[in-house]
Amino acid sequence: MIATLRAYFFGRPAREKILLVALVLIVAVLWLSNLARRMDRLRHDVYQTSLKLEEQKTWLSHRLAIENSARKAAGIFDPAKTLDSTQLLAAVNSIAGDVDLRTTTSGGAQDVSTGQFAVHTVEFNITKVDWGTLQAFYTALQKRAPYIGIDQFQLGADRANPSLLNASLRISSVEIVRGQLP
Repeated sequence: MIATLRAYFFGRPAREKILLVALVLIVAVLWLSNLARRMDRLRHDVYQTSLKLEEQKTWLSHRLAIENSARKAAGIFDPAKTLDSTQLLAAVNSIAGDVDLRTTTSGGAQDVSTGQFAVHTVEFNITKVDWGTLQAFYTALQKRAPYIGIDQFQLGADRANPSLLNASLRISSVEIVRGQLP
């Protein structure tokens, strides 16, 4: 087969030989550049994987300290006072009612469970409120710490009446999952 290709190549005129050699060189350059890109990606993936493995090894080597810290953190909380997502929404609505907030809306709760802890988050919007009432709501929420916390707080003037405020809060609570305490 190679002898046939060699005979075919040498039987061609010089300009066809040059074109065939150029074509083979272009294909070889494209193939080598593709190979280089794949090798670079492989080298990068190996490096990233080794970094992740090193990080995991560090976390695993500190496992006892992390578990002790989690036990200590869980000891701060009274499991009876921790709130699930329904209790969080009820508590926030109750606090809003206590400080006479009338125009509120709340989104659905999002839950993230991590073994012995569950974090519940709810979006809570307040519209057309004066500064004093908003401050009273914030203070009442802070009194429920560390069981209720504000993760995000956005404040803006109401477009229709700039003397009133609109606030958007992301409020969360931590629940100790019963039966999971060490």
